[in-house]
Amino acid sequence: MAALLHRLLTAFCQTHDRKILVKLTKRTCFRSSPSTSVRSGDQDGCDAHQQTSGQALLSRRRRSLSPLDRISSQLPPDVLSPEVMQLRQEQDGEALIHQEPDEEHLEETKAPSSQEEGQRSPTLPGESVLTFGELLMAEHRKKQVHFRKMFQLQSEARLQSSWGVIPHNELAGHPAGRFLKTNLGVPIFFHRPSLEDYVLNMKRGPVIVYPKDAAAMLLMMDVMEGDCVLESGSGSGAMALFLSRAVGSKGSVLSLELREDHHRRAVLNYERWRTSWALRRGHEWPDNVDFHISDLCSASALLAGRGFHSVALDLINPHLVLATVLPHLHPGGVCAVYLANVTQVIDLLEGLRCAALPLLCERIVEVPVRDWVVAPALQKDRHFCTRKAPNPDGNLRQEAKALDQPDSDDDDLSPAFGSVPYIARPHPEQMSHTGQIFVTSTLFLVIHSKSCFCCCFSQHSW
Repeated sequence: MAALLHRLLTAFCQTHDRKILVKLTKRTCFRSSPSTSVRSGDQDGCDAHQQTSGQALLSRRRRSLSPLDRISSQLPPDVLSPEVMQLRQEQDGEALIHQEPDEEHLEETKAPSSQEEGQRSPTLPGESVLTFGELLMAEHRKKQVHFRKMFQLQSEARLQSSWGVIPHNELAGHPAGRFLKTNLGVPIFFHRPSLEDYVLNMKRGPVIVYPKDAAAMLLMMDVMEGDCVLESGSGSGAMALFLSRAVGSKGSVLSLELREDHHRRAVLNYERWRTSWALRRGHEWPDNVDFHISDLCSASALLAGRGFHSVALDLINPHLVLATVLPHLHPGGVCAVYLANVTQVIDLLEGLRCAALPLLCERIVEVPVRDWVVAPALQKDRHFCTRKAPNPDGNLRQEAKALDQPDSDDDDLSPAFGSVPYIARPHPEQMSHTGQIFVTSTLFLVIHSKSCFCCCFSQHSW
């Protein structure tokens, strides 16, 4: 069956001309041995260690019949009475006794020895350790993401979740991209958030421009370093952050927002990212976004004497402000409009027709993104399936039965490259419609989707 799925997937990919993006994150590994090869004896020792650790973890997770023990296990140590603390220490001591035979195989999440401290210091140019005040992402993955949280690293603070507690002090001073176990034994992966992670997890007021839509808008607007860009509808500050990075220190972004609460949220999100970036990289993020509380329809005084290479609008009725924006948009410049549904696109096109503005609607697009789950095929005993050469004379049932039989000669070796079949399917949780992008240039209009529509207009001279 695994071989049949592999052949179907190969044939499907060959008949569909499309590209798939894969995002990989490097994690920090601290091993006691510098060797990267695995011998059969070492593999047996690792298997025995995994079994012993699993038994100890199960014994630690086993609930006591005492209601006091159940409640105290959920409380932090500083609020417990001395009697309960003594009882907890005795239980922890019993759990450690079961793990003593395997101390030489401690995992990477345990506190390092003095010899390993040197391995954790930065060794690559530009590498830095985590410091208090930085933003971090915590993730626990199994078959899908069960826990995902962005937080600020603070002294004496703790990351609390249903998966357990981890003190922040155990993260500070170490490189990012590492696993650390909670007090319940659940491994959590910690890494610095990318701008995409930050935008998706920051505090919001209104709905944000999603990263997939912002990327399409930046390409259609052709934003580059040194450009001057106008944004109307600051919202939660997502698009302002993407524009700020695109124009760089030589460019500038003017961001207008009508509501004061949305303006305040956008400024806070922008400054929070700049602060974390300075701690992370050692230099300042460009302070190139000028936030204002103003209605673009009546912002002629604010726009006086200014010209813009491109304009990004995230408004309910964008056709009402185009007459104000158009005189300040460079000839041939692009205006990208982010809209939530097709009816807004129709109203925008109707407004352009009635106003007879020198704009050309170039594109109305939606940007779908589909996540995939790709994993090696495993047997019921958790061993890898082995890819067999197809037998044209046999039937599929015999072939599937042969795949389910483990190879006794290769139990202690890792399967060779290309010998393990993979199973691929779309992720069960997908981000659907986000908006439309409407692009014009001076004659151009872009509309974008969640699926969002993006309309692109360009200005032209009649």
